Formats: sequence, structure tokens, C-alpha cells
Amino acid sequence: MPNVLVIDDNPAVATALETLFCLHDITTRAVASPEDGLALLARERFDLVVQDMNFHADTTSGDEGVALFAQIRACHPDLPVILLTAWTSLESAVDLVRAGAADYLAKPWDDRKLLATVNNLLELSEARRELARHRSGEQRRRNALERDYDLRGFVFADAASERVLALACQVARSDLPVLVTGPNGAGKEKIAEIVHANSAVKSGPFVALNCGALPGELIEAELFGSEAGAYTGAQRAREGKFEAADGGTLFLDEIGTLPPAGQVKLLRVLETGAFQRLGGNRERQVKVRIVSATNADLRALIASGQFREDLFYRLNAIELALPPLAERADDILPLARHFLPPGKQFGDDAMRALLAYRWPGNVRELRNTIQRASLLARSAMLGAADLGLPAGAEHAASATGEEPNRAAIEAALQRSGGVVSQAAADLGLSRQALYRRLERFGMERPGAHRD
Repeated sequence: MPNVLVIDDNPAVATALETLFCLHDITTRAVASPEDGLALLARERFDLVVQDMNFHADTTSGDEGVALFAQIRACHPDLPVILLTAWTSLESAVDLVRAGAADYLAKPWDDRKLLATVNNLLELSEARRELARHRSGEQRRRNALERDYDLRGFVFADAASERVLALACQVARSDLPVLVTGPNGAGKEKIAEIVHANSAVKSGPFVALNCGALPGELIEAELFGSEAGAYTGAQRAREGKFEAADGGTLFLDEIGTLPPAGQVKLLRVLETGAFQRLGGNRERQVKVRIVSATNADLRALIASGQFREDLFYRLNAIELALPPLAERADDILPLARHFLPPGKQFGDDAMRALLAYRWPGNVRELRNTIQRASLLARSAMLGAADLGLPAGAEHAASATGEEPNRAAIEAALQRSGGVVSQAAADLGLSRQALYRRLERFGMERPGAHRD
């Protein structure tokens, strides 16, 4: 049951409020002085405070109420406070609302309006507590993930990234092949490194091969090695990636570009663990954990005859789907700060631009943007202009029809102090459109007084 504290030196007012709230199942405590109110707040948890502005019969300045609110705000910054004011202190009450008070009501008050305001604020307080519990649980999970596993320096704050990392660590101990999917620049190789670092073969080598970086006639030699004279220019025997990765992990990036002949031979190695060097006839045996990655739709390549279905199922025993950076927007600022060199920092406009931009090049583009801006900026404080993002990037959501993400909305609300109209203007939205997005993301809605 919600718990409300009333601080008012008028016994009739305190009794009326207690009666009104108790009739609507709201537990209420009342005290007559600021000192008693502050002492009670230090001992017990309350969801809301209703405080008077004047505590001496011979004064109407509201100074006592201002001082009380300042102390409550300092000690309990998230506790909503409703001000009860006479007309003589109305200006002070308005100033306090600008400073963070939840609302003000003139005496005598309207019961229905007061109850509606109180219920809205109590719902908001419960939503904030639930969000805090949720975030606390998320932080505990992340701390446990970072404590129990080697994440290879992977920087993340988004729940989508956390899910991928948790699954990668979970499957790492098996010897099943893993397929990492996601767009270019999203961090697929880093996920492969995490699988290796937490696997039973972590003490073995981690060998990477970009299948799309080599012509088709050389890919087999890279994978399986070659004997001297196997092809023009092959003056000596050399081992391939499979031999180099024996006892460890072989990471095959851009697996969708592997030519048909290479697909056949790769399938055989996966089935038997045996292969021959190019130009050789001696069977070689290796034990290698395979992690592959692709930004292509392998099922579409299968349908068009460009990729073997049996190879796909061999590689895809477990799939780790890494979303693009735009779909894990809570990672953007932590990553940007990670790439920022010592002595540099972001201005507010730069952070807004970072959050608003869609990052089609993903983490790689973000890293390059930060490094370039840090090198060329004349000031230690990087602004939006230093980032070199497209003009109007701060309002890309409204200009291009794209949705502002959760992180951008949270940042706008924080900058505006919870004033919805100001946050909406910052995002290029109407107030009603911002409310719809708050509901869509399951975010708490600021009180109506903050519109």
C-alpha cells in the first residue's frame, strides 16, 4: 500500500488530508513541523510528500516551505513533493516546480484534482522503483558475466548485447560449431574471440581467415595448406589455417563467400577431421573448433544454389545473432567513450548527435568517427560538428521518419529535467508522439505537470 507523508502545522488541514487519503486506501502520516517531517523521512520510506509552504501564522512569505523542500530534495532527490500554497506564496511554488517539485495546489484544494495528482505520482513512483529494480538486476547480471567470463574487452550496456554475450559464454564450453550472424562492423570477430576465450581449447591458438578477402583459387590453399609446386609461385610447402588452428579455434569470417569447391572440402573436414594439402596426397588429421560468421542471408544463398545446405547445418549448430548498433543503442555512448582518447570529452550536442545517427557502418564506423574527430578537433571538448555526421543528424528520427531510440529519449528527458514538451521538441516530436513512444518502450511517463 502506498505511503504518504503530510507536513502541515494546521491540524484541520492535516486531518482532512489524512481522511481523504485513507478513504482511498493510501496510508498517511501527518506531522506539524519541517523538523518532524525530515526526521520521519530519515527513518521511514515514503512514496510521496504533501507539504505546506507556511509554518508560522504571522508569515506568508513561503520561506519555510522553500527551505523544507530544498532539504527534502537534497536528501531524497527522487521523492515526489506536492506543495500546498496560499495565493501569497504562489510565485515561490511555481519556482519550486521549476526546481523539481512534482506539483502545487492552492488552498482550499479540489479533492478530485488532488487525488488524481497523488495517484498519478504514486504510479510514477512505483514505475521508477520497478525500473530501478530492473536496472539493478541487469547490473548484477552484467557484473556476474564480466566476473565469471573473459569478455575480451567487449564494451556493452544494452540488453541485446548482454543476451548475445551470455549465450556465447554458455555455448563456449561445448565443441559444437558456432555461426555468428550480423552486419559488417558489428563485432562478430569479437564474439568469436569470446567463444574461444571461454572454451575448453582456450589455451590453443585462435586463427582467423576472411574468406571474402582471397580469390577462389587461393582459398583452398589458405584453408588446407599446399605442397611445393602445387600452384604457380608455390616454391615451398606451407601449412594452412586448419593445421595452424589444431588444438584451438578456427574463425572463418564471411563464410558465405566460400566458393563451391571450398565448401565441399570444408564439409569433409567438418565430418571427418581429415584433409589433404593442395597438391599433396597425405591425409592429415586435426581437431579444431569452428566458429564462422556472415553478414549474408545463408538461407537465401541456399535457395539460389550458392551455398550448400548440408554445410550450413554443419556450421550452424548454434547461431549467435549480433544486432546492428542501431538496435542496441544503449551501447553507443559507452563505446564512444571507450574509443575517446584521454583528455577528450563529448559535449551535450555531440552525445545527442551520436545517439540520433543510425550508424550503418556499426561499431567500426563509430570507432573511426571518434578517432577522426579526436585527431582533428581543435578543442578537448568534441561537439557535434567535430564528428562530421550528416547535417541534421541530431534530428534524424523526425527528418527521415526513423524512430528515436530508447537511449535518445532517455537522454532528452534527462536534459529537459523531465519536461515532456521540451524533450519532445529536442527530439523533433510532438508531445503526444513522445508519450506514445514512452508507452511503446515501457518507460515511465513524467507527471502531467511536467508537460
